[in-house]
Amino acid sequence: MSAETQDHAHVLAFPPLIFALHAVAGGLAHWLCPIPLLPTLPARLLGAGLALAAGAQAFWASRIMHRAGTNVNPDKPTIAIVAAGPYRYTRNPMYFSLCLLLLAIGLLLDGVLPVLFVVPLALTLHFGVVRREERYLAAKFGETYLAYQRRVRRWI
Repeated sequence: MSAETQDHAHVLAFPPLIFALHAVAGGLAHWLCPIPLLPTLPARLLGAGLALAAGAQAFWASRIMHRAGTNVNPDKPTIAIVAAGPYRYTRNPMYFSLCLLLLAIGLLLDGVLPVLFVVPLALTLHFGVVRREERYLAAKFGETYLAYQRRVRRWI
């Protein structure tokens, strides 16, 4: 294997796939045991708003990464540390947006169980993706990344 094929974070799985598995599991749980969370209209309005916010944040974060010339896909090498845009406030705006999107889906379904699946999603992303990326970035960029890590929170 070449050095380039090894130059990535070795995450557990592609983060959108991790999200999709949790979304399907939450939707299936809701289908099997529907437990309403809120009155339907407020739940759906809140869910729609969160879905829009999650999409906007993910789009913004992706655009900033592309502008910086680095890869969005964690299976590819990171070219630069991005500290602009949403990365000024959180080191993981895309993963945070996946959690927000799952929360939005739970609200759109108006179900307790899909909302609860946000917790295992966040834990899977944290231990299976974020922590692995942090080790990779610290090894690759050293003090540049460590200073960024000290300055900006991991999540929110």
